[in-house]
Amino acid sequence: MNPQQKDLFFMAEAIKEAEKAAAIGEVPIGAVIVYKDEIIARAHNLRETSQNAVTHAELMAIQHACEVIGSWRLEETTLYVTLEPCPMCSGAILQSRVPRVVYGARDSKAGCVDSLYHLLNDPRFNHECDVTEGVLAVETGELLSNFFP
Repeated sequence: MNPQQKDLFFMAEAIKEAEKAAAIGEVPIGAVIVYKDEIIARAHNLRETSQNAVTHAELMAIQHACEVIGSWRLEETTLYVTLEPCPMCSGAILQSRVPRVVYGARDSKAGCVDSLYHLLNDPRFNHECDVTEGVLAVETGELLSNFFP
């Protein structure tokens, strides 16, 4: 697979996670973390189920990936997420040294990668990410717009 095909494939996997969230009444956001072309972590939002503000898909995927790799540094990974990360998730992405983030739909209310702030590309931090936006944006956006009629 070429890089664009990989992005489409792995974003489709993140969408499967988002669909799991929607099926249990959660905001449909899903994430996967890929290491050496293999998914090592999958997660979807669980804030309503857990009544825990930090159970965002990205944070749970990061936590699991750290366990799999055995390090808090997630170097050589790519995080695929269906919605532009919020400030909390962007901070975790920076802290875990994820080098690349691919996301679907923009989040005009809380997105801190491109919409409100550019946290993942702020040179004042000790880490920056390569960001690819808009992968399957129509599909990921429709998940959210269908959930919030």
